[in-house]
Amino acid sequence: MFVKAQNSLKITAAVAAGLIALTGCTTASQDTAENQPAGASAFDLSTVAKDDALAAEVPAAISSKGTLIVGSDTTYAPAEFLGGNDGQTPMGYDVDMAKAIGATLGLKVEVKTADFTGIIPSLGPKYDLGISSFFITEERSKAATFVSYFQAGTQWVTQKGNPKSIDLEDLCGKTVGVQTGTFQEDPDISGRSAKCVSEGKSAINVVSLKKQTDVTTRLVNGGLDAMAAGSITTAYAITQTEGSLETIGTLYGASPLGIAVDKNDTKLADVVAKAVNKLIADGSYKKILDTWGNGDGAIAKAEVNPAVDK
Repeated sequence: MFVKAQNSLKITAAVAAGLIALTGCTTASQDTAENQPAGASAFDLSTVAKDDALAAEVPAAISSKGTLIVGSDTTYAPAEFLGGNDGQTPMGYDVDMAKAIGATLGLKVEVKTADFTGIIPSLGPKYDLGISSFFITEERSKAATFVSYFQAGTQWVTQKGNPKSIDLEDLCGKTVGVQTGTFQEDPDISGRSAKCVSEGKSAINVVSLKKQTDVTTRLVNGGLDAMAAGSITTAYAITQTEGSLETIGTLYGASPLGIAVDKNDTKLADVVAKAVNKLIADGSYKKILDTWGNGDGAIAKAEVNPAVDK
């Protein structure tokens, strides 16, 4: 998961309502789904065709029931959240990705809202797949097999046009917003601030807020010089603030996210990876991510259990 040409900006009610309460770049989607959009444009699933060869590789236990059951903690827009006219319809790029995988394999897809921490332990008996913004870690890989499908890291944002000429190499004395408890707050920004002090410069004025929504709103209003957050968060914030923000610098610290599969079901993991790679090849994959403002998180190839640093 960014700038405004004016130092002070009034947000319209529609924009304010659209600001999304997202977590920063943590290892889980653990925030509550506050201020989520009631609905959003979805990827056109009818453009995804069944691949008979891949469908033939689906494990018999799944092909016989004809449905992929997907566990997802639907509290993390734009990846997965509840929206639609009833406010209870699973939406987001993870949901679209799950349905596109299902369509490729000739399967229906049922996305079930689940507690984040309960998804991986329930793979196999309850869920066929877990698609819920799981960063792939060594610890998680002990409990499940993962198919990489996305990457996310840290991205900085400022007002459109960078009116305050923010330079990420010199944030000393600047007012920077961040969501409390994220990687961006500590060690990233705290380390940068400590370096400023050690060099005899002013510390970074850190504004740490519990909700990412509040950080984003304050930046749009001109109360912050910049903010740092997970790239999933920042990409969607830009789309939801009608171009009031823009990125500054490049994404860094990127790590792969994965689709979780039962540890012993390597056959299912293999065919899911092939399905994702087919979607990458035919362009559907990128269209899904772009629909939700997260095309920058695209990867070139899906892999089963890719090497990770942590």
